Amino acid sequence: MSPDDLTPAPLEREAGYRLLNELAGPQTQDRTLRGLDELAPGFPDWIVTSLFGGTYQRPGLELRDRQLLNLAALAALGGVEPQLADHVRNSLRIGLTREQIIESMVHLAPYIGVPKALAGLRVVAATLAEGAPGGGAGS
Repeated sequence: MSPDDLTPAPLEREAGYRLLNELAGPQTQDRTLRGLDELAPGFPDWIVTSLFGGTYQRPGLELRDRQLLNLAALAALGGVEPQLADHVRNSLRIGLTREQIIESMVHLAPYIGVPKALAGLRVVAATLAEGAPGGGAGS
């Protein structure tokens, strides 16, 4: 099989930045990306272009489904609490409810283990308590 036989992968840089803004809000570019680019020049652009402008642009899954998968994968990995918290915020921003996010962690327990599910729930609780978009103590 040659490269000509393969389906081209989308790498849509501008679409990636639009999607990142939709998911994480425009402050992400100012806060997270700028700081990361100072540390590792070009790395944030590669992440946004390949992930949000590539993988996320593929057909077959809705954004909601992708976010649920992200929550599951990050909880299963463990040790990536900042990223899990970001994806809790992103999930709320695109319309998942706090109950759906909490239930996703509960549902994971038999698959990833109770300690990792509990760790995921702690991240969810802390993120909701900080008043994440769509979350917070009162919603």
